[in-house]
Amino acid sequence: MEADPRTDPRTDARTGVLTGGEALVRALAAHDVTQAFGIPGTHNLEIYRHLAAYGVRHATPRHEQGAGYAADGYARVTGRPGVVITTTGPALLNVTAAVGQAYSDSVPLLVVSPGMPLRHPRLSTGLLHEMRSQTEALRGVAAFSHRVSSVAEIGAAVARAFTLFRTRRPRPVHIEVPLDLLTAAETAGPVRLAPATAPTLPDAEAVRRAARALREARRPALVLGGGARGAATACLALAEACGAPVVTTANGKGVVPERHPLSLGVSLHTESVQKWLAGRDVVLAVGTELAESDFWSPPTALGGTLVRADLDPDQMHSGLPTDIALVGDARASLEGLLSDMGLHARVRHDIPDPRGGIDVDEVAVVRAARFSGSAARDARWIPYLRAIRAVLADDAVITSDSAQCCYYGALPHLPLGPSGRYLHPTGFGTLGYALPAALGAKVACPERQVVALSGDGGLQFTVQELATAAQLRLPLPVVVFDNGGYGEIRDEMAARGDRPTAVDLAPVDLPALARAYGGQGTRVCHPDELALALTEALRTPGPTLIAVPEETP
Repeated sequence: MEADPRTDPRTDARTGVLTGGEALVRALAAHDVTQAFGIPGTHNLEIYRHLAAYGVRHATPRHEQGAGYAADGYARVTGRPGVVITTTGPALLNVTAAVGQAYSDSVPLLVVSPGMPLRHPRLSTGLLHEMRSQTEALRGVAAFSHRVSSVAEIGAAVARAFTLFRTRRPRPVHIEVPLDLLTAAETAGPVRLAPATAPTLPDAEAVRRAARALREARRPALVLGGGARGAATACLALAEACGAPVVTTANGKGVVPERHPLSLGVSLHTESVQKWLAGRDVVLAVGTELAESDFWSPPTALGGTLVRADLDPDQMHSGLPTDIALVGDARASLEGLLSDMGLHARVRHDIPDPRGGIDVDEVAVVRAARFSGSAARDARWIPYLRAIRAVLADDAVITSDSAQCCYYGALPHLPLGPSGRYLHPTGFGTLGYALPAALGAKVACPERQVVALSGDGGLQFTVQELATAAQLRLPLPVVVFDNGGYGEIRDEMAARGDRPTAVDLAPVDLPALARAYGGQGTRVCHPDELALALTEALRTPGPTLIAVPEETP
């Protein structure tokens, strides 16, 4: 049903008087924002006053950091910006860890907050939530922090944020509205909208050079990051046409089906794959930084030609030196390559190769060798991950934490395809991401299965969000591998010959804690038990915490 332009506030072109709070919500609704996350506070009530009238739903996590991670999860599964509403001072600072993670992982996140009044003196006055500069604090972790100076400027600030989301590498942004402007009634002006844009096209000559390099390559490879997600079909078509094995970063997990014969999965961090990659004569890297956070070590030098396809031109000058730069939309870049090679973005699973066939044996050897050095370590999680995979649908969303069970376990050993999603906090590497991100993903896609994976240490950073899931009655399994503390740091201390210090946590009855929050909780000690518990949790309203005890030293 189309909106009636005479009554629908999203199409309201009035130039009349609005409060700053209404002008802000009107601007968000004009950009199709229908969901926000946050916590009401004394200074932001004027924003909350107008949400319902403009069709913006709201979820209330128990901590602003959880609100930030929930909005991040919402953004990753929908492709639309996640919106967080905070109040001043400590509330805004609470969300900054989530802003830093969104910046690291190129997630479109919009944080809106009140700020000190327009004419607030430089000297401290003891005003509630007063701090020296909210904008300076947020500029350290966001793409920009925009403090408006009039009600009319609010619409321009929101349009500026959405223009960045649509035209550049997605990054989090912050908009601050002085608290006296939130309630001030001023002329708001007409609705301002971010301009419609077409995909950025790469340089035609660069496309021709890259296509020629791929045609002539004898040992090509693809490295896919999160920026390749919108070009999944073209990525697979190009890999099959060139006979190029594919390795992904954490954010690129599942762009190409991980059970495909050409897929090496999330293994860029392994010594065998790094050595293999260094021997390729052409590497096409799509939407990835090729950074230390991808390699888990300083990036390995490549021996051949590096072609990079990325929306962000700065990526061409960072990390490994780029030989051929395709600056533009990933899908447009890859489809341009396919067109120049006389091919189309059409997947053929017989793996055609115009040069006479790929070395299938070599790919099989690399696949088998990827995790040989970590087989003993990873073995404890693999049976449980197989049980999880057997239960979940192909389009399930899995969120993970900075936990051993996730980066050593699920990232490399739980296969996904393009219809599924795996949300992991890479780079910035925050703890406590999995549960609230799963909450945001489930709010965004209530019809999809969503499962959070965490360790007991990371879970307790944001465990209070079990109460949020219980209140929303969202079926949300939370699988927690409990090793009694910060297992990775414990192992690193032991590897240094140090006595493990401050890494062992007192036992917590996590299933009982989940029940106290209004959810369900159970403990399993075998993969078959996990499969049964997960199946039940997926059809039970509210969160179900499934604890899997691990042996500890």
